[in-house]
Amino acid sequence: MPKKTREPRLRRIGEALKVAVPQFGSLELKDDPEGRPHLEAAFEHWRANAARQREDQFSDGTLRLIGFLWSLTERGGPLLLEEPELSLNDAIVEKLPEMMRRAQSFSGRQVIATTHSYAILNAPGVGLGDVHRVSVGRDGSTILTAAEDDEVVAQVRKGSSIGDIVLPLSAPSEASRLAVLNVVSH
Repeated sequence: MPKKTREPRLRRIGEALKVAVPQFGSLELKDDPEGRPHLEAAFEHWRANAARQREDQFSDGTLRLIGFLWSLTERGGPLLLEEPELSLNDAIVEKLPEMMRRAQSFSGRQVIATTHSYAILNAPGVGLGDVHRVSVGRDGSTILTAAEDDEVVAQVRKGSSIGDIVLPLSAPSEASRLAVLNVVSH
């Protein structure tokens, strides 16, 4: 990617990381002695000089957030995100749908995300038409939009949240048995 495109993008991602990651200072792309590029972040602390880390020292959440933010800035084609909430604080997770919506209006990309997150499903602006439940059966999978599910619509009208309704419906039917299985040998 040309530097004139990459640098502003990294700067915008760095600004978002300042909001989400404690003591985050800056994000840069630097070459190692062999010429391979690496992300490097500065973290402010009580010492005069910031602590510096390369991407192999970043937390899983920081790496996932960088990847999420980078992917939102791309144009063209659909964007498929599998559980973008992993390793992120719920206060950040509940902002992901709004960020996806803003990216769609910017890039025109269709964004599809899978999730098991109450924070995403209950985020402001997420409606019944945005949520599609995949049910796995013997004859394959079916997809039902929450807005087309009369039971879900009725419960939302009574004041229940989308996450409180949909997530239990998507749980494996035998999930309760996991706690009593003897998987540890004596």
